[in-house]
Amino acid sequence: MLLGLPVTLQSLITTFLWTSYPPEPDGTSISFQLRHLHAITNDSRIIFSDIKPEASLLGAESQFTIPIQNIRIPRPESTSAFHAARRNRDPGVTPALEWQDWDTLSPDVTKRSTLQQLAKMAFNTYAADNSTVGEWYDISDGWNSDPFGWQPEEDGMRGHVFVSNDNSTVVIAIKGTSTGWLVGGGGPTVSKDKKNDNLLFSCCCARVGPTWSTVCDCFDGGYRCDTDCVEEAMKDDGLFYPLGLNLYHNVTYLYPHANIWLTGHSLGGGLAALMGATFGAPVVAFEAPAERLAAQRLHLPSPPSTHHIVHVYNTADPIPMGTCTGVTSLCAIGGFALETRCHLGQAIRYDTVQKLGWSVDIRNHGIKLVIDRLLSDNSEWKEEFNGELEEDQKGWLSIMGWGWKRRRSGEEDEGGEKKPMREVPLARPASEVEGTDGVCTDCFNWKFGKYKNQTSLESSICP
Repeated sequence: MLLGLPVTLQSLITTFLWTSYPPEPDGTSISFQLRHLHAITNDSRIIFSDIKPEASLLGAESQFTIPIQNIRIPRPESTSAFHAARRNRDPGVTPALEWQDWDTLSPDVTKRSTLQQLAKMAFNTYAADNSTVGEWYDISDGWNSDPFGWQPEEDGMRGHVFVSNDNSTVVIAIKGTSTGWLVGGGGPTVSKDKKNDNLLFSCCCARVGPTWSTVCDCFDGGYRCDTDCVEEAMKDDGLFYPLGLNLYHNVTYLYPHANIWLTGHSLGGGLAALMGATFGAPVVAFEAPAERLAAQRLHLPSPPSTHHIVHVYNTADPIPMGTCTGVTSLCAIGGFALETRCHLGQAIRYDTVQKLGWSVDIRNHGIKLVIDRLLSDNSEWKEEFNGELEEDQKGWLSIMGWGWKRRRSGEEDEGGEKKPMREVPLARPASEVEGTDGVCTDCFNWKFGKYKNQTSLESSICP
């Protein structure tokens, strides 16, 4: 059965078939173990390399245990039907697409430890291993990571792959933007990171001002942008989104029965969210620019719900808030046009401006700061900022508030015990958190339409 496969893949699959792993510790968390390296070459090929556990440099420094919960995720009836819906270009016409609900294990985002562990995974994607002193955290037992895309000459998509002991769950963590002045320490991916940022999260090809070099030629004067042109630019095979699709397909090929999770920081979080919207996979993204406009331009069909995508960010970070805009902003000074403000899914928003008195500053974007000051055991963020943990209300009498005294927020239970607080801010629909009356609007000062052909026609008939 294996003879027709490459030797490396034979060895890898043989390892999976004949290696035994310890059972998962309980039904409330999942543990992971290092399996293989994952790399994306400069010509966009996906490659894997076997890893011998005893030779790994990572060891306990990349081990994680994450609480889990059951959620129901809508997924398309088939991959072919999904892509057929994406190919539809008729304006105002939505192809019929059947969605099926899948009961899926996902990260329990009500737990601080969940966000902490996933944030550390996202942080670790900025380094290949622990050879650079100080670049890795000591974390709890149970997880290991597999770097992908880390050959020195590679300038494409990078990150780590985490696999559970029993092959039941895989976490794909995607590296964010590497910039020496902000996060990631620079490196060979800087140029492509910036191109992806400016195409996915700008209003029109990173047209911030007249002196800017845009990433596509879709600007049509004033604040007009040609929609077809931008959507065509998003189809470039060298961009990270299509590479992410290839990465996901390769992981599912190696782990055909596994449940896939996605995480990442900044650009990595935005890509994780787009991949999660494509495949119906659970996502926890940190400080990510808003990706809803990119999803529309990529023609991703809208499922009944995107609650499986959870964005975690703080209000003092102007990038996920969509306020790092204008020619005088630090984003623009650094060459980035991060202009969108509307996310998919749910948002866990740490109001660090009101609760902690932080000033809005691009330095609050770094994932290490988020881990140390908001998610660590000794963080500045206190549980009382999250509000009370709501008890389940059962029966119509208690729903109406009859028959029992209803305690006000902050009141103590009988016996003097305080009501427990949430561990993290409540996850709410992003449209409610970021919009007005449940409606969030991106790029409100721009006009989008079919301008290129119209402009060419007007020019051709001018005397």
